[in-house]
Amino acid sequence: MQEKQKKYHIKTWGCQMNVYDSQRISEILQSLGYVLSEDATESDLVILNTCHVREKATEKVYSDIGRLNILKQRRQKVGQSLIIGVSGCVAQAEGEEIIRRAPCVDLVFGPQTWHRLSSMIKKIEEENAKVCDTDFPVEEKFDSIQNTAFDKSRINNGSAFIAVQEGCDKFCTYCVVPYTRGAEYSRPTWQVLEEINRLVKEGAKEITLLGQNVNAYHGMSHDNSEWSLGKLIEKISSIEGLQRIRYLTSYPAEVDDTLISAHKNLPKLMPFLHLPIQAGSNRILRSMNRNHTKEQYLDLIAKLKEARSDLAFSSDFIVGFPGETIEDFEETLDIVNRVGFIQSFSFAYSPRLGTPSIDYENQVPLEEKERRLYILQDLLKQKQREFNEKTVGQIMDVLFERQGKFAGQLVGKSPYMQAVAVDNAPTDALGKIYKVKITKNYNTSLIGEIVE
Repeated sequence: MQEKQKKYHIKTWGCQMNVYDSQRISEILQSLGYVLSEDATESDLVILNTCHVREKATEKVYSDIGRLNILKQRRQKVGQSLIIGVSGCVAQAEGEEIIRRAPCVDLVFGPQTWHRLSSMIKKIEEENAKVCDTDFPVEEKFDSIQNTAFDKSRINNGSAFIAVQEGCDKFCTYCVVPYTRGAEYSRPTWQVLEEINRLVKEGAKEITLLGQNVNAYHGMSHDNSEWSLGKLIEKISSIEGLQRIRYLTSYPAEVDDTLISAHKNLPKLMPFLHLPIQAGSNRILRSMNRNHTKEQYLDLIAKLKEARSDLAFSSDFIVGFPGETIEDFEETLDIVNRVGFIQSFSFAYSPRLGTPSIDYENQVPLEEKERRLYILQDLLKQKQREFNEKTVGQIMDVLFERQGKFAGQLVGKSPYMQAVAVDNAPTDALGKIYKVKITKNYNTSLIGEIVE
């Protein structure tokens, strides 16, 4: 009798780095004979790849574990098994506490140890053991995945992610990343270029370089020289067949002249930059340990715009940080008005265990944080609408990535990460770039038609 094919399911929360990690985890599981399933209830192994940035996200993980436990108990009654794994930043932060709190969990591993997954699963299957691995062997991880079987599903209709930098040494007082992702590490240049060449060969038209502080990249080359992110992008830009380059997330204080020059001189580098400021008040920026002032941030924006006049920006914002006054908050609104961010992520401050700000005095009441967040988000939406309206009538390159809501409709993204829907698109357009004239603005998305 033929052995039953084992299935796995991954649920991913959080940033694009987690998406990338899930893709690499999938490659390992497929090499072990597992087949991807979109349905957790029919899977033999379920992994929750978690985010620890916000408290509610952590609690959602435990809610999912509870539902999986019910499924696991049903399986056990009929002599079947289910391996439950937790990975990502919650796993790194809480470690064995997850197994203590939820004994149904078999496997806990951090962002730096997923390359050891095959040996972890073997131990669970052969010894019926619980496994927790939250070490920080980041260099070993990237070295080991060079020979992992390549999974074409990493390329999403022409787009692909690649981690080039990981970890953070900045220690912003609200952030858990230095504790869950470890110290900053930059992959060697040859390793990055080899992986990108492989992705392009398999059909990638657009590459997004990932890192917690991606522009802190300082990878070593074969001749032992150190490359900045700007120099790395310059080399990547010469790869034949690659049409678009993006990178995130950037730290303002690490933007150097080579990166500014890359925006000026490399057409493949998209004219859209995610450059988080978090707050507009210098007093709050100091309290956050952001290592730059409002004035320095605005000067940097001006330099980048001088290098490339069509460059547009997005940002991250935290409202209601401990000690934030109404005047501080109004300075954040002023920054939004002055820069005109075309997209942004904004959140009410959420205390995280292990970060200095959890013990700060003058915590802002939840009701007031939510009030300020509503005001900020309303302004951010206004700026997005204004920018999108300016694109009506323009011809833009659109990379088509998915089916739309209606028959014959495809949706792609512009150079500015705007969603663009086109009716009656060519059936073979997915994964390809077409010139599209923007005809309508629906505030958060655009409608267009392909230009012959």
